[in-house]
Amino acid sequence: MAVLPSQRLLILACSATKRDGPATMLAIERYDGPLWRTLRAVDPHGEKAQVAFLSAHLGFRAAATPIAMYDAEMTRQMAAAMKAGNLGTRTPRPETQDQIEEVGQHPGMHIHRLCGYHGRQTFRDVALVGGHLYRDVMRHLVELFRIGGYVAGDARITEINGPIGLMRRDLSLWIEGDGGEKG
Repeated sequence: MAVLPSQRLLILACSATKRDGPATMLAIERYDGPLWRTLRAVDPHGEKAQVAFLSAHLGFRAAATPIAMYDAEMTRQMAAAMKAGNLGTRTPRPETQDQIEEVGQHPGMHIHRLCGYHGRQTFRDVALVGGHLYRDVMRHLVELFRIGGYVAGDARITEINGPIGLMRRDLSLWIEGDGGEKG
């Protein structure tokens, strides 16, 4: 049984490389690391999966979220703080008041949007892409998403990590796949 694109969730780690441009841009356009470029090349119209990101600065958000430029790297302390929360735990407010993007958002509101406000579908195929600390937080979030009914209990979970060339290949293969059945 094929999994519909609307039932596939890709969670990518943010990117240190970002595009210059307007004060805010959609995250999928702002992030410009190799994995984000691969995503845009393989799925230029965003038709093969719902896409979200995990950021040390912004937390879990839909890739269609407008974001400003920032520079933050995930630390063990940040990862632990994110894992201590739940779907309603809001991203900590920044130290400065001149932030453009909304602060105080939480993973629950973004996963709810990704599933659709009405007639929500459950994700059946999920890919977690990023370094160790990011994937650790992503695993925690996926478990919360399962408890909340956003990810099926038997959903296929794929983790992508390693040398960047292999990650790009594996990301392309996952995006191009139909999701298959859980193995």
